[in-house]
Amino acid sequence: MTAEAIAALRRKVSWHILPLVILLYFAAYLDRANVGFAKLRMASDLKFSEEVFGLGIGIFFIGYLILEIPGALLVERWSARKWFARILITWGMLSAATAFVQTPIQFYTARFLLGVAEAGFFPGIIVYFTHWFPASERVGAMSKMIVAIPISLALGAPLSALLLDVNWLGLRGWQWMFLVEGLPATILGVATLFLLTDRPRHAKWLTAEERDYLETTLAEEARAKEAAGKIRITQALRMRNVWLLALGIFATNTGGYALTFWIPTTIRSLSQGSDRFALLFSGVFYLCGLAGVLYSGHSSDRKGDRKWHCIAGQVLTGMFLAASAIPGQPFPLSMLWLCLTGLVAHSWPPPFWGLPTLTLTASAAAASIGFINCFANLAGYLGNHIFGWMKHNGFSDSACLFFLAFCYFLGGAIISQVKVPRTQTPIH
Repeated sequence: MTAEAIAALRRKVSWHILPLVILLYFAAYLDRANVGFAKLRMASDLKFSEEVFGLGIGIFFIGYLILEIPGALLVERWSARKWFARILITWGMLSAATAFVQTPIQFYTARFLLGVAEAGFFPGIIVYFTHWFPASERVGAMSKMIVAIPISLALGAPLSALLLDVNWLGLRGWQWMFLVEGLPATILGVATLFLLTDRPRHAKWLTAEERDYLETTLAEEARAKEAAGKIRITQALRMRNVWLLALGIFATNTGGYALTFWIPTTIRSLSQGSDRFALLFSGVFYLCGLAGVLYSGHSSDRKGDRKWHCIAGQVLTGMFLAASAIPGQPFPLSMLWLCLTGLVAHSWPPPFWGLPTLTLTASAAAASIGFINCFANLAGYLGNHIFGWMKHNGFSDSACLFFLAFCYFLGGAIISQVKVPRTQTPIH
C-alpha cells in the first residue's frame, strides 16, 4: 500500500473503533465514580459515616479483581464484542440497583457486585487495541479513550447536581441519579453486539487489501516479539518490570482513585459551599484533565517515549496536590492548584499502559496487563478506605490531600526504576 493509503487506513480504523470505545468507557467511568457525587446526599439520608462510605466505594475494586486476568484473556482468545456486551449489560443493571440500598451491608453488596460485573473491561480494551493498532499508534489510541474519564466526570458532575434536587415518585434525587446514569450502559451493551468488530479480518468496512495489510502488519509485529524471546505467562509474572509496573500503579492509584471519588466532598469542605456548588466546581476540576490526556498521548507517540511521560504526569500531580493542601489558603487559590492537578492527573495512564506491551508476547501481555490492573484496582480499595478512615477520624483536608500527593510521588519513584528497551520509534 502507498503511504497515502496507509494514512487513510489509520484514519478509517480510528473513526470506526475509537468513538464507540470512548462512549463505552464514558459510561463505565460515570457508573463507577458517580457514587462520589451521590455521597453528598446519600450519606446523610442513609446515616452512613465517612468510613462506611469509604469502604463501600473501595469494595467495588475487590469485586473487580475477581475476573481481571480472565477478562483480558477472553478478549485475546474469544470475542471482545461478546465479552464487552456482557459487561455493559450487567453493570448498567447493577448500577441502577444501587438506588435501592438502605443499609451498609446492602451498599457493600451492590458495590461489590458492580465491580464483578465491570471486571475485565479496561484490561480487555488494552488487549483489544493490540488487534487494531500497531505499537507506535497504541498510546495515542489509549489517550483518546482515556479522554472519556475527564469528559464523563465533567459532564456527570453538573448532571448529578441537577438530579440530586429531583424528588419524583417518592424517590430521592440520589436514587434517580443511579437510575438515570445506569440505563445508558445497558443500552450500549446491546448495541455493542451489533457495532463492535472483533478483528480486522471481520471488518466489512475494510477493503480486502486493507484487511490483509493490517493483519499482516500486526502479525509481523507479534512475530518480532516472539523472535526476541518467547515468554510464557508464568514467566511474565516473574519479571522485574511487571512487578515494578504493578507496584508503581498501586502507589499512584491509591491516591488517584481516592482523589476521583472524594473531590466533591473535599471541595465542599474547602469552600464551605452547597452541594450544587461543590459538584459544579468538581466538574471544572475534571474538565481540566481533557487537555492533559490529549497532549500526553500525542507527545508520547511523537517522541517515542512512554516511561518519562508517565513519570512527569505522576510527579506534577503530586506537586500540585501538595500545593493545594497548604493550610490557610483562600479557596480560589486552593481551587487553582486543584485545577492544575486535574490538568495532569489523567496524563500519566496513556504512556503507562504502553509500557507492558513493549516486549511481551500476546498471551503474556494479556496476562500481565490483567495482573498489573489487579494492583491498580486493589489500590482503589485501599485508597478510598484509608481516605474515609482519615475523614471519619478527624484528619484535616490538608492532611488528606498530602497523603494523596505522597502516593503520586511514590508511584513516580517506582516507575523510574522500570527498564525499557530502546525499541520505541518516534512519529515525525
